[in-house]
Amino acid sequence: MLMYVLLIVGFFLLVKGADFFVEGASSVAKLLGVPSVVIGLTIVAMGTSAPEASVSINAALSGSNEIAVSNVVGSNIFNLLVVVGACSAIRPFALDKDLLHRDFPVNIGASIILFLLVMLLGKISRAAGIVFLVLIMSYIAYLVIGALKNREKGEEVKALSPLLSIVYIAGGLCAVIFGGDMVKNNACLIAESWGWSENLIALTIIAVGTSLPELVTSIAAARKGDSGLALGNVVGSNIFNIFLILGLSGTISPITTDTEAVINCAVVLGVTAAMFAYCLVKKKMGRISGFVCLGAYVAYTTYLLLV
Repeated sequence: MLMYVLLIVGFFLLVKGADFFVEGASSVAKLLGVPSVVIGLTIVAMGTSAPEASVSINAALSGSNEIAVSNVVGSNIFNLLVVVGACSAIRPFALDKDLLHRDFPVNIGASIILFLLVMLLGKISRAAGIVFLVLIMSYIAYLVIGALKNREKGEEVKALSPLLSIVYIAGGLCAVIFGGDMVKNNACLIAESWGWSENLIALTIIAVGTSLPELVTSIAAARKGDSGLALGNVVGSNIFNIFLILGLSGTISPITTDTEAVINCAVVLGVTAAMFAYCLVKKKMGRISGFVCLGAYVAYTTYLLLV
C-alpha cells in the first residue's frame, strides 16, 4: 500500500513542481515580450516536460533505460491524443501558422529520427544522445532569436518579480526531481507486484502521470482561448521529450531497444503524422476531431492492456 501512496505523492510533486517552474519561467519570458506561442514551444514545454525528464534520467542512472524510451513514447501519444483532444473538445481552435509550418514538421522529423534509430540500430548510443542535445539547443536558439527580433512591444502583462520568478523556478525544479525519483522507484515496484513489464507501466501509468502538467496547462490555456499556448505546449513538449530527454538519457547511459520499442516508436510516428496531415488540411481542431482523438487513446490503451 505504501508504494501506491508514494507514487501519488510523487505525481503531486511532479505536477506542482512543473506548475511553479512554468509560472516562474513564463513570467520572465513575458517580461521580455516573448509571444505566447513561443513561450508554449519553449519555456512551458520545457517545464511541462520536466517530469518526463526527471523520470527518464533517473531511469538511465539506475540502468532501467527501457523506462526512458517507453515514458517518452507514451507521453507523446498521450499529449497528441488526450491533451489536444481534450482542448479541442472543450473549445475548438484555429492553428497558428508558424506552429503548423515550422514546429509540427520538426516534431515529425524528431519522431522519424527516433524510429529509424531504434529500427536500424536497436539503440540510442551516446553519440546519438549528444546529437539530440545539439539539435534541441539549435531549435531553442532559433525560436528565441526569432522571438526577440519580433518582440511584442507595449503589451501589458502580469508577471512575477524577477526574484520571485527565480524562487519559483528553483523550487519547482527541486520538486520535480524528487517527485520523478519517487515515481520511477514506486512504479517499478508496482509493475513487479502486478506482473507487468516496466515497458508497459512506463507506456501507461508513468506516461499519463508525467503528462499531467501538459494536460492541465493546455486545458487552462484552451479555456482562455489561447490556442497558441495550448497546442504549442504539446508540440514543443513532444520535441523536447525526444531530443532533450532521450538525448540526456542516452548521453548518460546508452539505451538498448527491442522489437516492442520499434512498434511503439512506429505508433507515435503514425499518430504525429496523422495529426499533422489533418491539421494541414483543416487548419483547425474541432469538437468532433477532439472526441475522435480521445477515443483513439482509449482504444490504444485497451490494446496495450490486452496484448
